[in-house]
Amino acid sequence: MNAKTLYTLAAVAAVAVVAATWISSANRPAIEGSAQGRLLLPGLRDQVNNVDSIALSGAGDKVLVTLKRGADGWHIVEKSSYPADLAKLREFLLKLADATVLEEKTANPKRYADLGVDDVAGKDAKGVQVAIGGLKQPLKFILGLYNGAGGGGTFVRRDGEAQSLLASGNLLAEKSPAGWLKHDLIDIDAGRIKEVVLTNLEGKVLRVAKAQSADANFLVADVPKGRELASDYVANSLGSGLANLRIDDVAAAHDLAAPDKVYKVHYLAFGGTVVDVKAWDADGKNALQLVASNDAAQLDADITAEQAVAKATYETAVAAAKLKVVEAKGDDAAIAKAEADVARPPSLIDPAKDRSERLAAATKVVEDLNKTFAGWTFTVPAYAFANFNKSVDDMLKPIVQKAVPGGKPPGLQPTGQTSRAPMVKPTPKPSP
Repeated sequence: MNAKTLYTLAAVAAVAVVAATWISSANRPAIEGSAQGRLLLPGLRDQVNNVDSIALSGAGDKVLVTLKRGADGWHIVEKSSYPADLAKLREFLLKLADATVLEEKTANPKRYADLGVDDVAGKDAKGVQVAIGGLKQPLKFILGLYNGAGGGGTFVRRDGEAQSLLASGNLLAEKSPAGWLKHDLIDIDAGRIKEVVLTNLEGKVLRVAKAQSADANFLVADVPKGRELASDYVANSLGSGLANLRIDDVAAAHDLAAPDKVYKVHYLAFGGTVVDVKAWDADGKNALQLVASNDAAQLDADITAEQAVAKATYETAVAAAKLKVVEAKGDDAAIAKAEADVARPPSLIDPAKDRSERLAAATKVVEDLNKTFAGWTFTVPAYAFANFNKSVDDMLKPIVQKAVPGGKPPGLQPTGQTSRAPMVKPTPKPSP
């Protein structure tokens, strides 16, 4: 091949490249400059606190989730306006507000489905349409597939635009209303629980309690005659039933009502807070209803005890301050000053006012709990439900009958009659 032929081929190739580039450019939608590096949703960051609604729709234009902000916060319409998880909602909005365009993708409607950005009116649409209200200009866009195999990012197509985009970050939205719930229900640590009384479906009662909050283990009342507790700590899990209790789902109480027979659990906390729980199996779901109140006698006793501790602590501090002055050979004026410098607790300055404020605080705790509980039936995980359906037999060691020659094989003895003895611990084993 001579030089002239090589030059001719090179020229043809160059023309072909230029032509291909021109055709590709001609078929691309007209955009003022490249969108790469720009914010996906300009203006959202500055107005994020003005957002008052988020609506998510899927295939067939089906409404998936509707989040609305009211005077008392965000709620989920599909869950009878139960409170939404504010942290999760805010995280979603800030991800959208900070997302930037990584790359322009197809503007060909026939290729939208490959990215999950086809119109959600279609019955096979893979994406989620997001509509955000409360802004100067409402936003609407389709979140498509996550570009996991291609280095990250989420495919997006904004409303009214043919051009699809690859945006930074994982912007995928939770499609289930339950996924947007505020899952935290109540958190009372086991160390704050004084007594737990469980009544099962047959009306049998299991009671465990502590004398002091510092006690290591709960004691079990009414241990059946001839039986022993499985261990010193066997009842401790019962005290943790309200510790970091989280829900899986929720329904209005009138939509998921309690049956006649339920497990009943009565929790009494040091400080006087009471939480009564109804628990039952609702067609395979672990359902709960809760009500909070105050035990007046316990509350009064605890306030009296706390005021006594405050007084004793103050008197000890005064005595120590006086002693220090005396040892330094200070005069009466110095001693009086040392006493005056020790801060007097509110319970000594005005005991009646202090008691009233403590009662008001306890009342506020109960009111806040009932704002969360009232009118709802909650669904909880199986491990949490296990704290509400225990019986005394679950606390005991099995009694194994010794084999008798020619008799029946060993087996468990029946529980028998219960004694009305006080709470007992198992007989400790001798030290080796």
